[in-house]
Amino acid sequence: MGGRVILRLDNLTRSFGSLRAVDGVHIEIGQGEALGIIGPNGAGKSTLFNLITGLLRPDAGSIAFDGRDITRAPPRARCIAGIGRSFQIPHPFENLTVFENLLVAAVHGRRQREREVVDACADILERTGLIGFADRRAGTLNLLGRKRLELARALAGAPRLLLLDEIAGGLTEAECGELVALVREINRSGMTIVWVEHIVHVLVAVVSRLVVLNFGRKIMEGEPRSVMASSEVKEIYMGIAA
Repeated sequence: MGGRVILRLDNLTRSFGSLRAVDGVHIEIGQGEALGIIGPNGAGKSTLFNLITGLLRPDAGSIAFDGRDITRAPPRARCIAGIGRSFQIPHPFENLTVFENLLVAAVHGRRQREREVVDACADILERTGLIGFADRRAGTLNLLGRKRLELARALAGAPRLLLLDEIAGGLTEAECGELVALVREINRSGMTIVWVEHIVHVLVAVVSRLVVLNFGRKIMEGEPRSVMASSEVKEIYMGIAA
């Protein structure tokens, strides 16, 4: 784990009827760390993100961000506090330009006026390789461009914790390489990252620790290559019998 704990999930639990989607999960994430979360479909990964961002409320357990209990805080308050998120399927404002999409996200997340965030948005466009597309309508971008924009919009709110949800899905190997380089650079700048991803080699190229979920429970965590070499993980996550 990295430095001081910035996010602590303690006994986090959420059920949907008889299905326990997240079951007593405890995770601590250090400031500046890059943590990966893997697991088969239905393991509880997206539900966990929705609990962290406030889109869902837990049935039990608590969430602390930077030492403050945010278990009952609404989503906007968490965004303002410094939690940013990308979504698996990008949904930009398609009729707005790429730059306008960032302005909306920055004004919402930073609680500043538009003129106060223009320079920051331009810097993010440069950083994410979108500066040449600033005046293009978001709806005209290809998949890689939309993934970059989704990441850029998450950064526009000036988060201290960045949650990435399946951002490599659907990309070619070369495009995944570009994305890995970008996420690695963002993490090296000091950003704390929690990344849910099915493409494991992409995760292993960036994160320093992996958490494995299955049926809502945390079954393992540790150094990425050691975790992936585990017979339990191979059987549960990859379908390979021990």
